[in-house]
Amino acid sequence: MILPRTEKISVLVVDDEAPARQRLTDLIQRDGCAGTILEAENGIAAVSAIEERRPDLVFLDVQMPELDGLGVMEAIGPEAMPLTIFVTAYDQHAVRAFEANALDYLLKPFSDERFEATMARVRSRLDASSLQEFSERLIQMVSNGVAPRKHADRLVVKSSGATRFVRVAEIDWIEAAGVYVNLHVNPASVSFSGQQSKGREILYRSSLVELAERLDPAQFIRVHRSTIVNIESILQLEPVSHGEFDIVLRSGARTRISRSYRALLEVRLGHSL
Repeated sequence: MILPRTEKISVLVVDDEAPARQRLTDLIQRDGCAGTILEAENGIAAVSAIEERRPDLVFLDVQMPELDGLGVMEAIGPEAMPLTIFVTAYDQHAVRAFEANALDYLLKPFSDERFEATMARVRSRLDASSLQEFSERLIQMVSNGVAPRKHADRLVVKSSGATRFVRVAEIDWIEAAGVYVNLHVNPASVSFSGQQSKGREILYRSSLVELAERLDPAQFIRVHRSTIVNIESILQLEPVSHGEFDIVLRSGARTRISRSYRALLEVRLGHSL
C-alpha cells in the first residue's frame, strides 16, 4: 500500500512553448502536489534551474532547440537528476524505448487522465528506495542510449548544378545568413576544386536551428542566437565586457559568445568562465 504524500514538492516545467508550459502548470496546480512551480523555456535555463533550485520533480520536454531534454539530463548527470517526466511528441516506437527503461513520460497531446496516472506513479516513487532505483535506470539509459540520434558526419551542398560534400569535422563555425547559414570551413581542409581552402565560406540551405539539431552537441555548440562553433576549433576565449567573451578560433577567425549562451558553454567545458 502506498501512503499519500503530505508534504508539498517543488516542480520544474521545461518546454520551449509557452502554451505547453501553461497547461502543465495548470494541471500541477489542480493536482495540489506542488508548493513551488518553476518554469524554464529552454534546456540551458533548465540546467541552471536544476543546479540552483534542486526541484523534486521535472517535467522535461524532449525536443527543444540547442539543448534538448536528453542533453539536459546528460549535463546534470543521471546521479544528480531529479525525478523526471519526459514530455515528448515522439512516435510510439520511440516511446517504447522510454518504457523499456521504466521512465515516466507524457506523449503530446495528453489527456488530463493521462497526467493523473503519471502523478500517481510520481507519488509511488517519491521515497528513498524508489529514487535510488530511478537514478540507476537513468544511468542505464545514458549508457545504453534511448532513441539514439544519428548526427550528420557530412553535409550535401548543391551549387551550380553540382552536388558536393562537406565533412562536418572540417567546419570551424557556422553563422546565420538570412533563412540559410554560412559554413566556415577549416583552412586545412580540401576545397571543392581539390586545392587548399583558405577559410572557405559555403552557403548551406538550412536554417541554423534545423542544422543544430543534426550536429553532434558534443562537438558543436551554440554560442549566439546566430552562431554555432566547433569546440575542437576553439583556441582561446578573451573577455570583452558584461559577461561576454570573444572566441578565437585556430583559423584566426573571431566570434562572440553572448551572455545568454555562456551557461551552455560552461556546462560543456565543465568550468565557469
